[in-house]
Amino acid sequence: MNFTTPLRYLWAFPNTAIGLLLFFPSLVSGGRVRCVRGVLEITGNAAAWVLQRVSFSGPVAALTLGHVVLGVDEERLEWWRSHELVHVRQYEQWGPFFIPAYLFSSLAARLKGKDSYLDNRFEAEAFSLQLKVATVR
Repeated sequence: MNFTTPLRYLWAFPNTAIGLLLFFPSLVSGGRVRCVRGVLEITGNAAAWVLQRVSFSGPVAALTLGHVVLGVDEERLEWWRSHELVHVRQYEQWGPFFIPAYLFSSLAARLKGKDSYLDNRFEAEAFSLQLKVATVR
């Protein structure tokens, strides 16, 4: 661990704290919590319940909040992991400003007549890097 690692976690922590709210409800509802590459992954009924209610442009399989990734189930989380890890890095860069910046990017895309999810700059970056990771495999 280098010197900047604790600072990245601290900078993203306000968003991580939101995701941590599902830690115990997920365990109690039969979900799973595990740490993968320094990121807490939460799956199961509680996470699925939240994801069903946070629809941007259709069903949501995974969602990143700082260093917490919520997934409907482990299979879909495995599929989306590289994409969600890009969002983790974005949270490390933007810190507490990530969520407002993300929402602003969606709004700007919508005002331009574009898709608020696919044309969001943060999603475009995540899809681009996810594609590169998938190509390397």
